[in-house]
Amino acid sequence: MASNPHAAGPAPVPYKIPSVHPEGLKFTGIAAAITLVAFLAGWSVVGWLLVGLTIWVAAFFRDPVRVTPAGEGLIVSPADGLVCQIMRVEAPRQLLGEGGLEPQGLTRVSVFMSVFDVHINRAAIGGTVRRVAYVPGAFVNADLDKASEENERNYILIEGMDGVKVGFTQIAGLVARRILCFVKEGDLVAAGQRIGLIRFGSRVDIFVPDGFNVQVVKGQRAVAGETIVARRDVVAAEPGPAQ
Repeated sequence: MASNPHAAGPAPVPYKIPSVHPEGLKFTGIAAAITLVAFLAGWSVVGWLLVGLTIWVAAFFRDPVRVTPAGEGLIVSPADGLVCQIMRVEAPRQLLGEGGLEPQGLTRVSVFMSVFDVHINRAAIGGTVRRVAYVPGAFVNADLDKASEENERNYILIEGMDGVKVGFTQIAGLVARRILCFVKEGDLVAAGQRIGLIRFGSRVDIFVPDGFNVQVVKGQRAVAGETIVARRDVVAAEPGPAQ
């Protein structure tokens, strides 16, 4: 009896070390150069400590490949990290106005990124970038609720092909000192596409509109571009009159 070549299932995909995002190459290079100087100067103990620092800097800017779930009515996480808050809120004023979010009826899901998490941010849905608004501010601990209103932050609003609008905010943290945004108003983006980066510890808030069910819980780990944060409600159609 012939054996089934598919019985064992598909071959496992070999692990690939994530590449370093171009934004991190200069920081990794600086750390490596300082490490080399330390060894040339005979400071071997310091040099080995700097080797660890160089590896950490490269790991901080790692840019792993992500596979975004396919399907209609999904909002995926824009950030890696810990879901630290889920609460009903009003829309921030930066996302209000013509073409913006409704002022009420939003659930804010906050994802805190530690210095050990991937810091590449990704689009929560596919569509057109309708708004990008940068606001300078303080650098309090991003895990605190007041960080949403006091810290340096960058608001992004995307409108999907179905008219659904999802806003999210890149928020600088206690250590973070630079928010980078790779998109501008009018750009077309795919769900899970790289849209920004926050350096060294931060947070992202996602504003989930009414009509969507939040799929994560506080304390859960989220993966940017892969974890489904919310799913559109499916309301069964009421039966029509008998013919």
